[in-house]
Amino acid sequence: MRLPSLFPMSLFTASLLTTMAAAQEANEIERIETTSSRIQGQITATGYAVSSISEETLSMLSFQHIQESLNYIAGAGVQRGNGQEYLPALRSPVLTGAEACGGILAAEDGIPLRAAGFCNINELFEAHGEVAERIDVIKGPASALYGSNAIHGVINVITPDTTQGTGQLALDYGSYGFHRAKLQQGKDFGSSGVGIAASLTRDTGYRNDEGVDQEKVSLRHRIEWDSTVITSGLTYTHLDQETAGYIEGFESYKSTELARSNPNPEAFRNAKSLRIWSKFNTSFDGGHGLSITPYLRNQDMRFRMHFLPGKPLEENAQKGVGVLSQFNYIVNDYVSLDLGIDAEYTEGELVQSQQGATEGSAFLVETIPSGKHYDYDVDAALIAPFFALNWQHEKWDVSFGGRFESMQYDYTNNMNVGRVREDGTQCGFGGCRYSRPADSSNDFDSFSPKLSLRYQLSGSTQLFGGLARGYRAPQATELYRLQRAQEVTDLDSVTADNIEVGITGTTDRGSYTLSFYSLEKDNVIYRDSNFFNVSNGETWHRGVELSFNQKISDVLRVDFAGTYARHTYEHSQITGELDIKGNDMDTAPKVQLNTRLNYDVTRSIQAQIEWQHVASYYTDAENLNEYDGHDLVHARVRFNVNNDITLHARINNVFDTKYAERADFTSFTGPRYFPGRPRNFMLSATFAL
Repeated sequence: MRLPSLFPMSLFTASLLTTMAAAQEANEIERIETTSSRIQGQITATGYAVSSISEETLSMLSFQHIQESLNYIAGAGVQRGNGQEYLPALRSPVLTGAEACGGILAAEDGIPLRAAGFCNINELFEAHGEVAERIDVIKGPASALYGSNAIHGVINVITPDTTQGTGQLALDYGSYGFHRAKLQQGKDFGSSGVGIAASLTRDTGYRNDEGVDQEKVSLRHRIEWDSTVITSGLTYTHLDQETAGYIEGFESYKSTELARSNPNPEAFRNAKSLRIWSKFNTSFDGGHGLSITPYLRNQDMRFRMHFLPGKPLEENAQKGVGVLSQFNYIVNDYVSLDLGIDAEYTEGELVQSQQGATEGSAFLVETIPSGKHYDYDVDAALIAPFFALNWQHEKWDVSFGGRFESMQYDYTNNMNVGRVREDGTQCGFGGCRYSRPADSSNDFDSFSPKLSLRYQLSGSTQLFGGLARGYRAPQATELYRLQRAQEVTDLDSVTADNIEVGITGTTDRGSYTLSFYSLEKDNVIYRDSNFFNVSNGETWHRGVELSFNQKISDVLRVDFAGTYARHTYEHSQITGELDIKGNDMDTAPKVQLNTRLNYDVTRSIQAQIEWQHVASYYTDAENLNEYDGHDLVHARVRFNVNNDITLHARINNVFDTKYAERADFTSFTGPRYFPGRPRNFMLSATFAL
């Protein structure tokens, strides 16, 4: 693994002004426990930072899209698409294709939203973030608790424990037809409790023929006795979305008419998800602890692939069962041992079909026929034992662990084999675009060691660091959704070696975290110029992150989050007649900042101004096309009318800046964009029940 090169002083100075890792609040210890350990009260892996977006921050923001909240995390550069769609980035460029969902693990209450191998780019819309108690983020492959798909980190949405009897009703009303209702209510019976959290969203959208109808509900039950607590939950989500596609043309997002247009009024996405789980938590004499969480998942989705020639329809579904476990054994006052095993079984299916003829050149018309393109089933089994040895003594806190993961796929093709039409006839120009491999089985085994440490430099300052390897088994779509002449894939698991060092501490009136990281990925899966899925890519990701919150006076506080990072291709690949080795990866701004100034006008009125900066970035691997970046300013006010009623007013994009949520470039379309919304407002009222 290559160690990060020395940063020149000018870069170091710039990075101090442009980087972040989550600020630590006085009550963040409990937050760290929830995401870095499955056992309450046990801090078993403190050698790395868990960044948290608190309930208070989420309430002030009341995001319309979860991307807005992730702007507060250093190294996160999530780009919003249309509706509830997005592309993720966490210590990475904005990821596209299968890697977009396979590089960052998305979870709710510690349970992955999707099975390994069956991720979806937009899977966070299946989490109930609208009512989240907080959102935790682990950056990098830091923890043995998380395996495949956690190369760049984990985004974990924590839903509220509504069984404690608290209740509230919240109503949001905003520009462009946005309105939402949220409800939380529960009943605490002492040693048990029940609760519900629900949200209903309607958004007719800024652009033509777009809109979002979304409903989510989370149920919770708790029962406890002696040293045992059993908490059970259910989350159901439904999304009915009319999608607006990219607009094309250089800087077309600056035209109001083009920005509101929708070149793909036929595009849509319908998705349903159901997750049921029950967490058994118990402690034993001597302080030992055990956590076992069985769960069920059921998901299905239909969406128009408007970004592909022929605009095919994809229908996919997965259902499965799994279990997460952890046993914490206290050896003595200084040493503890974590042992566990995770397992899941998933049945997945996918159909891609096209109704009419493809429009475009004679080549496209001939090679992309109507009818079914793919129809297959995949059964997947995963088993992953892990361990961590933890040592805490005086100023030192060290954890060494590892995770072994075995993934097995059993693939069944329900169509004819090869690159022919559904009826078996040949396409011209050498064959059809879509190729279907024969039935097969594939196995992938990976081991990832982890080392983390923390040193108490003083009463208010800690040094931390770590070495870790992450991995990601190939996704089912990479193995079985082939193109052109490829009849079988020979893919390896993606691996990532990460090194990180940092310092965190508190000041008289605030806190800070500064970290440096270097992550190298090997066997990166990508589609080469022959449209073959191959796994010989290499990329390098390194950066500096800083976060702090600081009270300037009794009524003023500044929260800062920023990053300076480089993401480069490290393998030779000819693209557009150029070798991209050494180039910046596309959609990877070097600098991203988020600064919030909070002002307590009175005891019951708080105001906030937010500045978001995204630097310029290349939109193609050849580094020939570029987006200039943007700066946005948002304003918010909260008024606590009394103990039961709180009012909010928010203005997003105060200066009505014309910008692109996402900028992209393809050789077929040239520059294309998802335009950002102009100045808009939202009013909210929250009532205690």
